[in-house]
Amino acid sequence: MSDLSQLIILLPALILSVIFHEYAHGRVAELLGDPTARNAGRLSLNPIVHIDPFGSIILPIMLISAGSPIIFGSAKPVPINPNYFENPKRGMMYVAIAGPLTNFTLAAASGFLSKLLTFPVLGTFLQYLVFVNIILGVFNLIPIPPLDGSRVLAGFLTGKPLRTYMSIERYGLFPLLFVLLFLRGILWSIMDPVISFFLHLFL
Repeated sequence: MSDLSQLIILLPALILSVIFHEYAHGRVAELLGDPTARNAGRLSLNPIVHIDPFGSIILPIMLISAGSPIIFGSAKPVPINPNYFENPKRGMMYVAIAGPLTNFTLAAASGFLSKLLTFPVLGTFLQYLVFVNIILGVFNLIPIPPLDGSRVLAGFLTGKPLRTYMSIERYGLFPLLFVLLFLRGILWSIMDPVISFFLHLFL
């Protein structure tokens, strides 16, 4: 399959996956009492309200073109107000983990359907959905702010360790970009066996 053909199949799979990921964040937040996402019109599966031109389209194309082993993307983050939660720290942990868990669920469902459906293009698309959702799920669980894994880990920390850890957020994407640029070999060596496990499990 040519690079262009891969891109044509991979990009819609990625966009679909990040939309469900963000929807899950907003939906769980609403279940915990936060109406912010719904009030902002973001509690929807409509791709128009979620797509971020850079994170959803340009970045994945750049990674694919560069032959990166880690291909991911992002949608516009769904707005969350933890002040609505009975326990803000625990609530944010539940909201955060909802995204990766949704990706793993999509991967499992896509893998199951790919074994039932014999249409070549659809089967390939479903396999890409498995691959993309596993990578998104695993990648987002890395405990580096602003990834979901940082919120999950923060839910188990208290006091000074929590404040010190979450202070990394003030640097925005720079810590994550540093890891992706200079420590990607180490990162991939950690992610690869986990991704391979889920690929064998779902495909």
